[in-house]
Amino acid sequence: MKIICNKNDLQKGVNTVMKAVSSKTTMPILECILIDASRNEIKFTANDMELGIETKVEGLISQKGIVALEAKLFSEIIRKLPDSDVTITSDEKNNTSIVCEKAKFMIMGRDGEDFSYLPFVEKDYGISVSQFTLRDVIRQTIFSIAPNDSNKMMTGELFEINENMLKVVSLDGHRISIRSIELKESYDNRKVIVPGKTLTELSKILTGGTEDMVNIFFTENHILFEFEDTIVVSRLIEGNYFRVNQMLSNDYETKVTINKREFLDCIDRATLLVKEGDKRPIILHIADNVMELKITSQAGSMDENIDIEMEGKEIKIGFNPKFLIDALRVIDDEMIDIYYMNPKAPCFIRDEDQTYIYLILPVNFVDA
Repeated sequence: MKIICNKNDLQKGVNTVMKAVSSKTTMPILECILIDASRNEIKFTANDMELGIETKVEGLISQKGIVALEAKLFSEIIRKLPDSDVTITSDEKNNTSIVCEKAKFMIMGRDGEDFSYLPFVEKDYGISVSQFTLRDVIRQTIFSIAPNDSNKMMTGELFEINENMLKVVSLDGHRISIRSIELKESYDNRKVIVPGKTLTELSKILTGGTEDMVNIFFTENHILFEFEDTIVVSRLIEGNYFRVNQMLSNDYETKVTINKREFLDCIDRATLLVKEGDKRPIILHIADNVMELKITSQAGSMDENIDIEMEGKEIKIGFNPKFLIDALRVIDDEMIDIYYMNPKAPCFIRDEDQTYIYLILPVNFVDA
């Protein structure tokens, strides 16, 4: 194999597929990037058996072939080469030279035929959304997934298609995040659970705007995202997702309308007094169109008032400040509505059309 590519094109291709390179594996081939120039295009592929990414790289094929190169080393070499054309050549024993201007590297490759190719995904059922929208939806929900595998369902996000609506849901036992977007067409109803890792890595690759589309295809076991010169294939999480609708309520005793930025900045200031891992609640006292925020820790205390519009009863309720901050940071509205039932029930932050809903459980506190 012999290919010639611009360094920046190589770098982009490597950066894209690196997100699917396995870091912990007993199979050395999964630590590699496959360079496939066996046809009339150059493709880079990485696959950790859960997530696979393939992207096309611009370049000239002087001699067709295929080779797998150790990803971390290959990535570092490309990153540190001059901004010029790079020639990659491999022989029948997979010895590979990488030449750029006066720099020349010789590294051992592996047989590309041993590489685990991406699973084939039938394109019988699929939807289309813009790259901008998909990245935004992931950003506005991904923080609510559980960080570990104690409950596999909580490490993924529910993608639920209902006619012309896509609803994305995540939860971790303390909060729920829901985003609903309108699709341009109607589709058959479908529910799948997509691993959070897949969505996190996908959101780093998506760079397009509102006119750049992503085609998303579903099978029983896999999901495929197809956009520009890249495809991302992931296993789905098996099982039935939680019955989130049963956890939601439109009842409330107190409704607050508040400036989001002011509220977020105030909580942010309050957390200056809280060390990482210290689960001190922020206490909200809502009465007479004023929200008083209080936090007390070993470092000191803070007390601040914010003017609000309120309907209903006075309430005093405590929250983990991080959970409030996570939700507020991803809401783009200037003014937000927050609904409270009682100090033991979750609050809901949602807009009028319920395009977003954030449910946050309160925490117990000792009233000073």
